[in-house]
Amino acid sequence: MTWRAGLVPYTQVSEVFERIGHVPLPTTSVWEQTQAVGKRWVTQQHHHQEQVSVERVVLPPAGQDHSQPKGLSLDGGMMNIRGEGWKEFKVGTVYDITTTTEVDPETQEEVSVAHGEHITYRAVLGNVEDFAPAFWALAVEQGVPQAAEVATTADGAEWIWNVTNDYFPQSVQIVDWYHATEHVAQAAGALHPQDAAAAQRWNQAQRQALYLGEVTRLTVPLEKAGLATYAHYFQVHQRRMQYQEFRERGYPIGSGTVESSIKQFKQRLTGPGMRWSRPAAERMLVIRAAVMAHTFDTVWAASLN
Repeated sequence: MTWRAGLVPYTQVSEVFERIGHVPLPTTSVWEQTQAVGKRWVTQQHHHQEQVSVERVVLPPAGQDHSQPKGLSLDGGMMNIRGEGWKEFKVGTVYDITTTTEVDPETQEEVSVAHGEHITYRAVLGNVEDFAPAFWALAVEQGVPQAAEVATTADGAEWIWNVTNDYFPQSVQIVDWYHATEHVAQAAGALHPQDAAAAQRWNQAQRQALYLGEVTRLTVPLEKAGLATYAHYFQVHQRRMQYQEFRERGYPIGSGTVESSIKQFKQRLTGPGMRWSRPAAERMLVIRAAVMAHTFDTVWAASLN
């Protein structure tokens, strides 16, 4: 019942039991069961956070890190909280980095492209101070602090890089390629506001420069044109925009894992007319994360001990 509630609204859970199992099940019963499980899981998660705080985690001696590269991605979404309005929930994903051979869309050459596998999720309705230790706990659970290689891929939000610097200073930081190219397109439009063809040519040329990590080819003409605001974004993130190098090193340059996860959380939590109490939202975020990661049975068993 609870697993199903993590997939679809409570009324649909009742309908499934009625139509397939021929068992009348009031929506209130589904809600009560889900709330009880969610409350237990939230308590369990908070207890785990306390046990693996930064101060308590003991890392192995140098040279004993494991060889599986780990990836991190962070982002935020919005949900409707009763009596508060639309509030942000923050999401972090942890995954194993694996590579496959594909044709590079920029160079048309065959390259090794990084992907995320065995993705796990942590979602928190709250501010950065609430989210950061919860995400750290997930990272500890997934062996990130002991990984020889870690890469964080995300958009340009300042809070994300603050969390990364504080908790994962060893990770390679990468600004999501698609967000970066959106900024190139915006800069092209500002540079050539009356000439769409010229803007498109500049956009295409600078995408190539950006991919090669030649950020000054974007910033210099923008500054000369009095568009320093557009140049600032690339200057701030220059070291996070060495895309060809990152790809060659086997790191992902897109933050699709967390962007997809935001959509999956919203699919369950932001349907038509949905408004949640804060406790109910927090409980459903934990349940939904376990459903998405295919760890529901494991979390269920652990919560009974």
